[in-house]
Amino acid sequence: MARTRFIPDRGLTVRMATTMVLLALVYAAFVVALLWAGMPWWLVLLVVGGVALVQYFASDRIAMAALGAREVTPQQDPELHAVVDRLCALADMPKPKVAVAHTDVPNAFATGHSRGSTMVCVTTGLRRRLDNVELEAVLAHELSHVAHRDVAVMTVAAFLGIVAGFLVQAGTRFALLTGGGRSREGGPAPAVIALLVVVISAIVWALSFLLTRALSRYRELSADRAAAYLTARPSALSSALVKISGDMARIPTQDLRQVEPFNAFFFTPALSGKGVSLSALLSTHPPTEQRLAQLAEISRQLGRGA
Repeated sequence: MARTRFIPDRGLTVRMATTMVLLALVYAAFVVALLWAGMPWWLVLLVVGGVALVQYFASDRIAMAALGAREVTPQQDPELHAVVDRLCALADMPKPKVAVAHTDVPNAFATGHSRGSTMVCVTTGLRRRLDNVELEAVLAHELSHVAHRDVAVMTVAAFLGIVAGFLVQAGTRFALLTGGGRSREGGPAPAVIALLVVVISAIVWALSFLLTRALSRYRELSADRAAAYLTARPSALSSALVKISGDMARIPTQDLRQVEPFNAFFFTPALSGKGVSLSALLSTHPPTEQRLAQLAEISRQLGRGA
């Protein structure tokens, strides 16, 4: 991570590096398998390369547009900028861009594929529900993601799953449309090739899904720790978590489903399972109870050190 006053997290660094290496191996095997299945090399290059470029360079703008967020200047929102300025000075880190999303869904997120494109965004619903101390704690959590550079890693890690998911849908439709006849050259039927692509893509999607979900859950716990130690107010982050989790149940399900695809980048998921269940194991975030327990332990440690 970049040099800041956020506590370093070797576990996060190791997990990010391991995830990227494993995904690179899966990615290489994915390309080879697609070529083996009979997919033209130019189509593989077009789909895989094209989606990679869009995901890396445009994912942040796509997310901002989908959530209706816009960048705000210090003149437009001096209060929000003052909080970010104070935290960046405390953490000794460059200040990212600041944005506001006009939605009642209470949340915050950080995005950006490079240092120059990083941005922290809060929703109007979040600001309406939290006091200044709680808002500062949530923004410290998001700035920790920026400092640890796990936003960029998650952006890259998500790309493989997007490609695989696209090929599963496209291959299924193609197989249904072409039927089971043999090709004109006497080789395998186009439908057979399409089904091979679907099977390969489904396996790759599942592997990338599990890898990125495991990394996502750990990075949220890491950001909670870093924010709690930086502000020395773990109780403020706990209070924000309780408020947001409780109020999320009162938001219309339709509104929550509209923002659910961006769960991996949110402070807390828009929709999530509770307790130890399959949905919790596959979630982008650890259970709220686990996050609160960690913050309670940090509070005890800070109390003993005082």
